[in-house]
Amino acid sequence: MSDWALPILGSALVLGIYDVFKKHAVRENSVMPVLFLATLSGSLFFMLLTAVRMSSSAAVIHWNSGVLFLVFLKSLLVSASWAFVYYGLRELPVSIASPLRATAPLWSIIGAVILFGEMPLKIQWVGMVLILAGCFLFTLIGQKENFSWRSKGILYTMTGTLLGSASALYDKFLLGTKHLDPVSLQFHFSWMLVVILGAALLCRHFFFPAGSKFQWRWSIVATGILLIIADALYFYALSLPDAQISILSLLRRSSVVVAFAVGGRFFKEKMLLPKAAVLMVILAGAAILSLCK
Repeated sequence: MSDWALPILGSALVLGIYDVFKKHAVRENSVMPVLFLATLSGSLFFMLLTAVRMSSSAAVIHWNSGVLFLVFLKSLLVSASWAFVYYGLRELPVSIASPLRATAPLWSIIGAVILFGEMPLKIQWVGMVLILAGCFLFTLIGQKENFSWRSKGILYTMTGTLLGSASALYDKFLLGTKHLDPVSLQFHFSWMLVVILGAALLCRHFFFPAGSKFQWRWSIVATGILLIIADALYFYALSLPDAQISILSLLRRSSVVVAFAVGGRFFKEKMLLPKAAVLMVILAGAAILSLCK
Protein backbone atom coordinates (compact mmCIF):
# COMPACT_ATOMS: atom_id res chain seq x y z
CA MET A 1 0.00 0.00 0.00
CA SER A 2 1.30 3.48 -0.88
CA ASP A 3 2.24 5.84 1.93
CA TRP A 4 -0.46 8.30 0.88
CA ALA A 5 -3.28 5.72 0.87
CA LEU A 6 -4.12 5.78 4.58
CA PRO A 7 -4.10 9.58 5.02
CA ILE A 8 -6.24 10.18 1.92
CA LEU A 9 -8.73 7.48 2.90
CA GLY A 10 -8.74 8.97 6.39
CA SER A 11 -9.47 12.38 4.84
CA ALA A 12 -12.39 10.93 2.87
CA LEU A 13 -13.79 9.24 5.99
CA VAL A 14 -13.51 12.39 8.11
CA LEU A 15 -15.00 14.52 5.31
CA GLY A 16 -17.98 12.16 5.05
CA ILE A 17 -18.56 12.34 8.81
CA TYR A 18 -18.18 16.15 8.55
CA ASP A 19 -21.11 16.24 6.08
CA VAL A 20 -23.27 14.21 8.47
CA PHE A 21 -22.41 16.46 11.43
CA LYS A 22 -23.07 19.51 9.27
CA LYS A 23 -26.56 18.19 8.50
CA HIS A 24 -27.12 17.56 12.22
CA ALA A 25 -25.99 21.10 13.05
CA VAL A 26 -28.26 22.90 10.56
CA ARG A 27 -31.31 20.63 10.69
CA GLU A 28 -34.27 22.82 11.71
CA ASN A 29 -31.80 25.42 12.97
CA SER A 30 -30.73 28.99 12.17
CA VAL A 31 -28.04 28.71 9.49
CA MET A 32 -25.88 31.82 9.90
CA PRO A 33 -25.03 31.34 13.62
CA VAL A 34 -24.23 27.68 12.89
CA LEU A 35 -22.00 28.60 9.96
CA PHE A 36 -20.20 31.35 11.89
CA LEU A 37 -19.56 29.25 15.01
CA ALA A 38 -18.45 26.22 12.98
CA THR A 39 -16.06 28.39 10.96
CA LEU A 40 -14.76 30.09 14.10
CA SER A 41 -14.12 26.71 15.74
CA GLY A 42 -12.32 25.42 12.66
CA SER A 43 -10.23 28.58 12.27
CA LEU A 44 -9.14 28.56 15.92
CA PHE A 45 -8.24 24.88 15.62
CA PHE A 46 -6.24 25.56 12.43
CA MET A 47 -4.36 28.44 14.05
CA LEU A 48 -3.58 26.22 17.03
CA LEU A 49 -2.16 23.55 14.69
CA THR A 50 -0.17 26.20 12.85
CA ALA A 51 1.27 27.54 16.11
CA VAL A 52 2.31 24.03 17.13
CA ARG A 53 3.98 23.33 13.77
CA MET A 54 5.93 26.55 13.45
CA SER A 55 6.52 29.94 15.02
CA SER A 56 4.02 32.67 14.29
CA SER A 57 6.64 34.62 12.35
CA ALA A 58 6.98 31.70 9.94
CA ALA A 59 3.26 31.09 9.73
CA VAL A 60 2.20 34.64 8.90
CA ILE A 61 3.82 36.21 5.90
CA HIS A 62 3.17 39.95 5.74
CA TRP A 63 1.91 40.32 2.19
CA ASN A 64 1.14 43.65 0.59
CA SER A 65 -2.39 45.01 0.48
CA GLY A 66 -2.89 43.95 -3.15
CA VAL A 67 -2.26 40.28 -2.37
CA LEU A 68 -4.37 40.45 0.80
CA PHE A 69 -7.21 41.82 -1.33
CA LEU A 70 -6.96 38.76 -3.59
CA VAL A 71 -7.22 36.51 -0.52
CA PHE A 72 -10.17 38.59 0.69
CA LEU A 73 -11.94 37.91 -2.61
CA LYS A 74 -11.36 34.18 -2.08
CA SER A 75 -12.82 34.48 1.42
CA LEU A 76 -15.92 36.23 0.06
CA LEU A 77 -16.34 33.51 -2.56
CA VAL A 78 -16.02 30.68 -0.03
CA SER A 79 -18.29 32.45 2.48
CA ALA A 80 -21.04 32.70 -0.14
CA SER A 81 -20.49 29.08 -1.23
CA TRP A 82 -20.70 27.75 2.33
CA ALA A 83 -23.77 29.85 3.14
CA PHE A 84 -25.66 28.47 0.14
CA VAL A 85 -24.54 24.91 0.91
CA TYR A 86 -25.62 25.17 4.56
CA TYR A 87 -29.00 26.62 3.61
CA GLY A 88 -29.44 23.91 0.99
CA LEU A 89 -28.48 21.16 3.42
CA ARG A 90 -31.05 22.40 5.93
CA GLU A 91 -33.77 21.96 3.31
CA LEU A 92 -32.62 18.72 1.63
CA PRO A 93 -32.02 15.15 2.78
CA VAL A 94 -28.28 14.47 2.99
CA SER A 95 -28.85 11.59 0.52
CA ILE A 96 -29.72 14.21 -2.12
CA ALA A 97 -27.48 17.11 -1.07
CA SER A 98 -24.22 15.10 -0.92
CA PRO A 99 -24.53 13.56 -4.41
CA LEU A 100 -25.37 16.97 -5.88
CA ARG A 101 -22.19 18.32 -4.27
CA ALA A 102 -20.28 15.49 -5.97
CA THR A 103 -21.02 17.11 -9.35
CA ALA A 104 -18.35 19.76 -8.63
CA PRO A 105 -15.75 18.29 -11.07
CA LEU A 106 -18.14 18.95 -13.96
CA TRP A 107 -18.43 22.65 -13.16
CA SER A 108 -14.69 22.93 -12.49
CA ILE A 109 -13.79 21.52 -15.91
CA ILE A 110 -16.34 23.77 -17.63
CA GLY A 111 -14.79 26.73 -15.81
CA ALA A 112 -11.31 25.61 -16.86
CA VAL A 113 -12.46 25.50 -20.50
CA ILE A 114 -13.89 29.03 -20.29
CA LEU A 115 -11.16 30.68 -18.20
CA PHE A 116 -7.97 28.78 -19.04
CA GLY A 117 -8.75 27.53 -22.54
CA GLU A 118 -8.44 23.88 -21.53
CA MET A 119 -10.06 21.38 -23.88
CA PRO A 120 -11.60 18.18 -22.44
CA LEU A 121 -10.57 14.84 -23.90
CA LYS A 122 -13.20 12.75 -25.68
CA ILE A 123 -13.44 10.40 -22.72
CA GLN A 124 -14.01 13.38 -20.40
CA TRP A 125 -17.11 14.29 -22.39
CA VAL A 126 -18.42 10.86 -21.41
CA GLY A 127 -17.80 11.72 -17.75
CA MET A 128 -19.61 15.03 -18.15
CA VAL A 129 -22.61 13.32 -19.74
CA LEU A 130 -22.72 10.76 -16.90
CA ILE A 131 -22.77 13.53 -14.28
CA LEU A 132 -25.50 15.44 -16.11
CA ALA A 133 -27.49 12.20 -16.47
CA GLY A 134 -27.09 11.61 -12.74
CA CYS A 135 -28.39 15.11 -12.00
CA PHE A 136 -31.42 14.48 -14.22
CA LEU A 137 -32.14 11.15 -12.52
CA PHE A 138 -31.93 12.84 -9.13
CA THR A 139 -34.61 15.31 -10.24
CA LEU A 140 -36.89 12.35 -11.00
CA ILE A 141 -36.22 10.83 -7.58
CA GLY A 142 -36.51 14.22 -5.90
CA GLN A 143 -39.96 14.75 -7.40
CA LYS A 144 -41.17 11.71 -5.50
CA GLU A 145 -39.98 13.44 -2.30
CA ASN A 146 -41.51 16.76 -3.36
CA PHE A 147 -38.18 18.28 -4.47
CA SER A 148 -37.88 19.79 -7.95
CA TRP A 149 -35.12 21.80 -9.61
CA ARG A 150 -37.04 24.89 -8.61
CA SER A 151 -37.09 23.98 -4.92
CA LYS A 152 -34.93 26.33 -2.90
CA GLY A 153 -32.95 23.48 -1.31
CA ILE A 154 -31.68 22.24 -4.69
CA LEU A 155 -31.13 25.78 -5.99
CA TYR A 156 -29.11 26.69 -2.87
CA THR A 157 -27.05 23.50 -3.07
CA MET A 158 -26.25 23.88 -6.76
CA THR A 159 -25.39 27.58 -6.33
CA GLY A 160 -23.05 26.70 -3.46
CA THR A 161 -21.49 23.94 -5.57
CA LEU A 162 -20.92 26.30 -8.50
CA LEU A 163 -19.33 28.88 -6.21
CA GLY A 164 -17.17 26.14 -4.69
CA SER A 165 -15.95 25.15 -8.15
CA ALA A 166 -15.20 28.80 -8.88
CA SER A 167 -13.17 28.91 -5.66
CA ALA A 168 -11.15 25.88 -6.79
CA LEU A 169 -10.35 27.63 -10.08
CA TYR A 170 -9.41 30.77 -8.16
CA ASP A 171 -7.08 28.67 -5.99
CA LYS A 172 -5.32 27.58 -9.18
CA PHE A 173 -4.78 31.26 -10.00
CA LEU A 174 -3.54 32.16 -6.50
CA LEU A 175 -1.20 29.19 -6.08
CA GLY A 176 -0.18 28.63 -9.69
CA THR A 177 -0.04 32.14 -11.17
CA LYS A 178 0.55 34.30 -8.09
CA HIS A 179 2.67 31.60 -6.36
CA LEU A 180 1.27 32.33 -2.90
CA ASP A 181 2.51 30.29 0.05
CA PRO A 182 -0.21 27.70 0.89
CA VAL A 183 0.20 27.88 4.70
CA SER A 184 0.13 31.66 4.78
CA LEU A 185 -2.79 31.68 2.34
CA GLN A 186 -4.75 29.35 4.63
CA PHE A 187 -3.88 31.46 7.68
CA HIS A 188 -5.09 34.76 6.21
CA PHE A 189 -8.06 33.05 4.57
CA SER A 190 -9.14 31.59 7.95
CA TRP A 191 -9.33 34.85 9.87
CA MET A 192 -10.88 36.72 6.94
CA LEU A 193 -13.57 34.06 6.72
CA VAL A 194 -14.44 34.57 10.39
CA VAL A 195 -14.63 38.36 9.92
CA ILE A 196 -16.85 38.11 6.83
CA LEU A 197 -19.23 35.56 8.35
CA GLY A 198 -19.29 37.51 11.63
CA ALA A 199 -20.30 40.65 9.73
CA ALA A 200 -22.97 38.67 7.85
CA LEU A 201 -24.31 37.34 11.16
CA LEU A 202 -24.54 40.85 12.60
CA CYS A 203 -26.36 42.09 9.49
CA ARG A 204 -28.80 39.22 9.78
CA HIS A 205 -29.38 40.01 13.47
CA PHE A 206 -30.13 43.70 12.85
CA PHE A 207 -31.98 43.52 9.53
CA PHE A 208 -33.71 40.13 9.77
CA PRO A 209 -34.34 39.64 13.51
CA ALA A 210 -37.38 37.41 12.89
CA GLY A 211 -35.33 34.60 11.33
CA SER A 212 -35.14 31.01 12.53
CA LYS A 213 -34.34 30.48 16.20
CA PHE A 214 -30.82 29.30 16.95
CA GLN A 215 -30.24 26.10 18.92
CA TRP A 216 -26.79 25.22 20.23
CA ARG A 217 -25.56 21.74 19.30
CA TRP A 218 -22.24 20.02 19.95
CA SER A 219 -22.04 19.11 16.26
CA ILE A 220 -21.43 22.79 15.40
CA VAL A 221 -17.92 22.79 16.89
CA ALA A 222 -17.27 19.26 15.62
CA THR A 223 -18.16 20.37 12.08
CA GLY A 224 -15.51 23.10 12.03
CA ILE A 225 -12.79 20.90 13.51
CA LEU A 226 -13.52 17.89 11.28
CA LEU A 227 -13.10 20.00 8.13
CA ILE A 228 -9.65 21.14 9.27
CA ILE A 229 -8.62 17.56 10.08
CA ALA A 230 -9.85 16.34 6.67
CA ASP A 231 -7.92 19.10 4.89
CA ALA A 232 -4.79 18.45 6.93
CA LEU A 233 -4.82 14.74 6.02
CA TYR A 234 -5.41 15.60 2.35
CA PHE A 235 -2.52 18.07 2.15
CA TYR A 236 -0.25 15.66 4.03
CA ALA A 237 -1.07 12.90 1.54
CA LEU A 238 -0.48 15.33 -1.32
CA SER A 239 2.99 16.16 0.02
CA LEU A 240 4.16 12.52 -0.02
CA PRO A 241 6.27 11.08 -2.88
CA ASP A 242 4.40 9.51 -5.81
CA ALA A 243 1.12 11.15 -4.77
CA GLN A 244 -0.97 12.02 -7.83
CA ILE A 245 -3.47 14.81 -7.29
CA SER A 246 -6.00 13.31 -9.73
CA ILE A 247 -6.14 10.02 -7.82
CA LEU A 248 -6.10 11.73 -4.42
CA SER A 249 -8.90 14.10 -5.41
CA LEU A 250 -10.99 11.17 -6.61
CA LEU A 251 -10.41 9.13 -3.45
CA ARG A 252 -11.23 12.15 -1.31
CA ARG A 253 -14.45 12.64 -3.25
CA SER A 254 -15.50 9.17 -2.11
CA SER A 255 -16.45 10.93 1.14
CA VAL A 256 -19.87 11.34 -0.45
CA VAL A 257 -20.38 7.58 -0.06
CA VAL A 258 -19.75 7.88 3.70
CA ALA A 259 -22.10 10.86 4.00
CA PHE A 260 -24.74 9.09 1.92
CA ALA A 261 -24.61 5.78 3.79
CA VAL A 262 -24.19 7.10 7.34
CA GLY A 263 -26.36 10.19 6.94
CA GLY A 264 -29.11 8.37 5.09
CA ARG A 265 -29.36 5.75 7.84
CA PHE A 266 -28.94 8.18 10.74
CA PHE A 267 -31.64 10.57 9.51
CA LYS A 268 -33.86 7.67 8.29
CA GLU A 269 -34.14 9.05 4.77
CA LYS A 270 -36.21 7.46 2.00
CA MET A 271 -35.44 5.79 -1.35
CA LEU A 272 -31.79 5.11 -0.51
CA LEU A 273 -31.46 2.24 -3.00
CA PRO A 274 -32.32 4.19 -6.19
CA LYS A 275 -30.37 7.17 -4.88
CA ALA A 276 -27.33 4.92 -4.37
CA ALA A 277 -27.56 3.71 -7.98
CA VAL A 278 -27.65 7.30 -9.29
CA LEU A 279 -24.79 8.24 -6.96
CA MET A 280 -22.66 5.55 -8.61
CA VAL A 281 -23.39 7.12 -12.02
CA ILE A 282 -22.23 10.54 -10.77
CA LEU A 283 -19.11 9.07 -9.13
CA ALA A 284 -18.28 7.19 -12.34
CA GLY A 285 -18.44 10.50 -14.22
CA ALA A 286 -16.30 12.18 -11.54
CA ALA A 287 -13.76 9.35 -11.79
CA ILE A 288 -13.44 9.82 -15.54
CA LEU A 289 -12.95 13.57 -15.17
CA SER A 290 -10.38 13.13 -12.38
CA LEU A 291 -8.28 10.35 -13.92
CA CYS A 292 -8.37 11.16 -17.63
CA LYS A 293 -6.20 14.28 -17.83
